[in-house]
Amino acid sequence: MRTKLYKDFIKLILIALFSTLTVACSQTETSNSEIRYDKIIRGGLIHDGLGTPGRIGDVAVDGDRIVAVGDLGGAVGEEEIDATGLVVAPGFINVLSWSVNSLIHDGRGMSELKQGVTLEVFGEGTSMGPLTPELKEYDERNQGDIKFDITWTTLGEYLSFLENKGISPNVASFVGATTLRKHEIGYENRLPTPEETRRMQQLVIDAMNEGALGVGSSLIYAPASYSDTAELIALNKAASVCGGSYISHLRSEGNQFEEAVDELITIAREANLPAEIYHLKAAGKDNYHKMDLVIDRIEKLRAEGLDIRANMYSYTAGSTGLDAMIPPWIQEGGIDGWIANMQDPELRAKALEEMRDPNRDWENLGAGSGYDNVVTVGFKNPNLRHLTGKTLLEISQMRGKSPEETAMDLVAEDNSRVGTIYFMMSEENIKKKLQLPWVSFGSDATAMAPEGVFLNSSTHPRAYGNFARVLGKYVRDERVLTLSEAVRRMTSLPATNLKLKDRGAVKPGYYADLAIFDPEEIADVATFENPHQYAVGMKHVFINGVQALNNGEHTGNFSGRFVKRDGWENQCSIDDIR
Repeated sequence: MRTKLYKDFIKLILIALFSTLTVACSQTETSNSEIRYDKIIRGGLIHDGLGTPGRIGDVAVDGDRIVAVGDLGGAVGEEEIDATGLVVAPGFINVLSWSVNSLIHDGRGMSELKQGVTLEVFGEGTSMGPLTPELKEYDERNQGDIKFDITWTTLGEYLSFLENKGISPNVASFVGATTLRKHEIGYENRLPTPEETRRMQQLVIDAMNEGALGVGSSLIYAPASYSDTAELIALNKAASVCGGSYISHLRSEGNQFEEAVDELITIAREANLPAEIYHLKAAGKDNYHKMDLVIDRIEKLRAEGLDIRANMYSYTAGSTGLDAMIPPWIQEGGIDGWIANMQDPELRAKALEEMRDPNRDWENLGAGSGYDNVVTVGFKNPNLRHLTGKTLLEISQMRGKSPEETAMDLVAEDNSRVGTIYFMMSEENIKKKLQLPWVSFGSDATAMAPEGVFLNSSTHPRAYGNFARVLGKYVRDERVLTLSEAVRRMTSLPATNLKLKDRGAVKPGYYADLAIFDPEEIADVATFENPHQYAVGMKHVFINGVQALNNGEHTGNFSGRFVKRDGWENQCSIDDIR
């Protein structure tokens, strides 16, 4: 009897244990099958933006954040994308964008979106605030084909205006040193008074408290060229106490390249903040060798702990205006004063003499490039657009005048600086810069589309191909740098430099800004002869968790945001400056 009771007891225990295990297994299977996410990108080669080698895996997104990365097994996404054979990377950060007007007209930002750009950073010298009523009137009066009312005053108000309007990319900005100077001094060729300097510092503080990244300058152009190093140090001391950085188009990229780098270093040291060089280059054949000297200098300073870095675009030609070859002093007074000054026979003769003088003390990109390497691409005046694509030398020969006189005449006739391409760099130096771990990427161009008003002018192909060119030509085809390193320098490097919290990596907790592309297809198509051509190979783009590009086509979604510097909430004060 006892034996039977014992056997029955053991049997009951086994049944209970089996039942418990069955329930547990059933619950595990149920819980696995019930793991759900808003979106899952499956089976892509994940390059996380941190420089680690790519690995096959899945990425899950809930709301605007990445919530899981790896093998997500039986988890289910409300939406799923098969990324087999594709690279899944963080969205690319364009450190130098000029899309301030174009995004008002066309919020898609297509030429950049189709390269995987999810954040555009503004502020090379000029910014869309702070503005005075006089500056608003001046800017509205001198608009090109894209017309709009300026309804904002501060930089933060402009960036919020874009977000509220609806744009595809995220946006951020430096406050422009040129804009600060115009706000307080206008277009006068003089140094600020102590009171004006203090007011400009307060404007920096105000912009930083709105979320600006720091101070940006562009020192070859008037009226920025009228500033001295002390003025720039003062402005950057204000940025420094707010945790910002300095970024600059150097006072010279040619004959005084090294001296201009030294000025940036001085500003960084005296103001105690990081500093970055816009579109690092040695312009003009006589200056190509200086790139090695500058790189060595920066490498040594970085080793000593000074945070100096740079960005670049992936072409041997730059693009700016004819103002980059005309004396800054004659440009005093804005476009109206500039044109009037050039009509004065005495001032015009002096300007022509300086433009031809190899020992001038200002930057002349035309002389450094050679006038047969200066190509016009953007006219406001429809009567001049037949000259688009011609070199300055060709136009001067057509008119029977010197290239220098022709440049001044074109500015006056177009009532603008005239968009221009300068072929002035070496391919060898491009490849050297591509291999520097502290160099990120900026297009120095406007996001546009091959349609509508954008076709009224030509443009530099970098507007359509800067990032795709790196990934196609220099990573895949020529193997100048690895894919993981290229992605790092388009994503986490600038995000870290600019203090952009939770951006720039495929990592749980980070914003779901994602670029998904075919590594065998990605390439730039735009050329100097036919620049209005989209890059190929970018399949899907997500911005703040929302799909903006699906199989290469815009989805109609506009989820871009005003991205602020990490820590901006800790409001700073002009009284903090020492």
